Amino acid sequence: MAVSFKSALMPLAMAVALSFSAVGAASADALTENFDNGIPLGWTTVNNSAPTGFTSWTTGNTDVFGAYDGSADSYVSSNYNAVLGSGTISDWLILPTSTYRNGDTLSFFTRTDVNSSFPDNLEVRFSTVGGVDVGNTATSVGTFDTLLLTINPAQNVGGYPEFWTQYSVSLSGLTGDTTGAFALRYVLSDAGIDANNGNYIGIDSLDITSTPLAAVPEMETYLMMAAGLGLIGWMRKRKSRAVPASQQA
Repeated sequence: MAVSFKSALMPLAMAVALSFSAVGAASADALTENFDNGIPLGWTTVNNSAPTGFTSWTTGNTDVFGAYDGSADSYVSSNYNAVLGSGTISDWLILPTSTYRNGDTLSFFTRTDVNSSFPDNLEVRFSTVGGVDVGNTATSVGTFDTLLLTINPAQNVGGYPEFWTQYSVSLSGLTGDTTGAFALRYVLSDAGIDANNGNYIGIDSLDITSTPLAAVPEMETYLMMAAGLGLIGWMRKRKSRAVPASQQA
């Protein structure tokens, strides 16, 4: 039984399409965290406040306000007691090291107490090497030297949202797949119970959304494409020999 040229190439076309589809489905690490169990396993807290207080990032306090989503205490928080008496607050919450690329997005909800008389401030930072190196002073940032977002950097009263508000940042400028880490930093000067700044902030419903990899053909795809081109050339040559010159167009 004769097999048409179109039928002979159909398995090849299907194989090429499958190869492209499989490679394009890959993506970087993604994350969703609702803090149902407090500080997640693998996250790191570092309190570099000076002088260091007796609290750091911990489970949310329902006496101040409830979570954005889930049970009332399913969020994390930091407050003015991160520094002892008065000084500079630098309280870090560091996410696990993972793989990132341009376009990956971190989003979260945050707020302070209603009618707060003491301003708060939060930074979102990124390290292009990952890990937990934030230095060891109230002003150091270690390898987390990429500042992506600051909420209320001027430390103005009323400058931090008093109701759950979503913020998001996207990565750019990376040279390719990068081993890195995000960090949230509660940071204030002239802060503490005996100072003018610092009250209480919460973080909830944090997500990292990954950017899908572009479809890149594998070596098998190139080989199949080359085989297909060879088959096309052979079929054309065979057809030209089978048809008399007088009948060719």
